[in-house]
Amino acid sequence: MRLEGSSVSPRRFGPKMSYQICRSASRAARSLLSFSKSSPVLFDGRVIAATTANKFRGRYSTLFSLYESTSHKRWSDGWFSAALALPAAVYMLEDKEVHAAELERTFIAIKPDGVQRGLISEIISRFERKGYKLVAIKLVVPTKEFAQQHYHDLKERPFFNGLCDFLSSGPVLAMVWEGEGVITYGRKLIGATDPQKSEPGTIRGDLAVIVGRNIIHGSDGPETAKDEISLWFSPSELVSYVNDAEKWIYGVN
Repeated sequence: MRLEGSSVSPRRFGPKMSYQICRSASRAARSLLSFSKSSPVLFDGRVIAATTANKFRGRYSTLFSLYESTSHKRWSDGWFSAALALPAAVYMLEDKEVHAAELERTFIAIKPDGVQRGLISEIISRFERKGYKLVAIKLVVPTKEFAQQHYHDLKERPFFNGLCDFLSSGPVLAMVWEGEGVITYGRKLIGATDPQKSEPGTIRGDLAVIVGRNIIHGSDGPETAKDEISLWFSPSELVSYVNDAEKWIYGVN
């Protein structure tokens, strides 16, 4: 049996065709997203979704024509309606991923004194309550050579050797946090290098007393963050994901 207004039989469009449609739309979306990340021009999520939808429609124009000339009721199995919802789903997915690509990442480390004093959960909770997202974490005991790499910009300072001895004296909780303005505001959450000059409410202002035991380290700029993240973590240890809470943190009215 053929549908009115079309020479195409609905029997042609079964689960296999549905799978091919999903693969085509997904492939188009991913290739466009990949291009948007490498291009100096920042693509809007809606542009990516619209282009994906057009590619989807172009490849399966016969299917769309068939759908538009018939009634929803004729497609009782429901898969066709799901296929038509793909561009909208692609838009929501890609819009979130593009937004995530715009967010900064910073390196934060809880030093041996912070770990030994049991302040891990306290410090992590402050970043989480702010709305930042944890994308990498591990507990390590750095070697002195590694500590020297981390503090390489301070190698001419008289306290360099003692600083490296301290960082390599016990476990360090290394983390990467992601969020809008996380580099600058992460430093504000941490407080001044000297705890006695840190404002109450900051991590060092509330939890530390002297500069030699100031419990936490945070990247001080975009280039430093990039270098420190690559020093402490391999690319495979960094996790990219969408947190459902982000629509309540970054939502646009």
